[in-house]
Amino acid sequence: MDWTTLLGLVAGLILTVVSIVIDGEIGPFLHLPSAVLVLGGSLAATVISFSAEQLRNVPAVLRVAFEKRTHPEARVVERLVGLAQKARREGLLALEDEVDPDEDPFLHRGLQLVVDGADPEMVRNILEIELIALEERHRMGQSMFQTLGTYAPAFGMMGTLVGLIQMLRSLDDPSQLGPAMALAILTTLYGVLLANLVFLPIAAKLKLKSNKEIQLNEVVVEGILSIQAGENPRIIERKLSAFLGVKERENAAQSSEEPRRAAIADVS
Repeated sequence: MDWTTLLGLVAGLILTVVSIVIDGEIGPFLHLPSAVLVLGGSLAATVISFSAEQLRNVPAVLRVAFEKRTHPEARVVERLVGLAQKARREGLLALEDEVDPDEDPFLHRGLQLVVDGADPEMVRNILEIELIALEERHRMGQSMFQTLGTYAPAFGMMGTLVGLIQMLRSLDDPSQLGPAMALAILTTLYGVLLANLVFLPIAAKLKLKSNKEIQLNEVVVEGILSIQAGENPRIIERKLSAFLGVKERENAAQSSEEPRRAAIADVS
């Protein structure tokens, strides 16, 4: 699980509650009709904005925001360098069953194209088309939560207007004006809270993870094409390391040095 997502949500809620109870009580801030109006209205507007097929993917998209990525770039580079070494020793056909399609379908499809003898330009074009389609699917998931974040404050304002109308109808009883105004403003609070603590941050996390996955697959594309071209594994390692951050490069370098040191130790 990606604990930063859960930690941020829980910390935000706790800090909000603490800031309320320091100078008052939490009770006046709990109003079910206001919550139903804001959350229900936002969900209804989002349902109108997307198709049924897209909405069925919401649980899977939400799960991505809480899942931890299991394929760091350094490990992928190490895997590609290992495939390059095997292809250099045994030929490209030896790579056919090296990658489990369930473990890494993108890498598997790319290697399958190479094994089938596809032209390098065709391999690049096919994989780049898949990347574009993947990015578009990710963008659709992000847009759902961005839509929720857009509508939540609007329905909060709508609830405020409804509360103000009800308040104006009770002007003959001044004692009711204060509580009525508080309830009217409460829906705006709910809308802002849901938008800026839940919906928009989740959309931002999905965008971040999408960018990381696209970058990871770009590494895979370059690695597959380099393997197909028969480049030296050391050269492939240096080329793919350009996609990594400083710390990830250090981790990759340490991982690649360990087998070399072991080999030297065995010889000596």
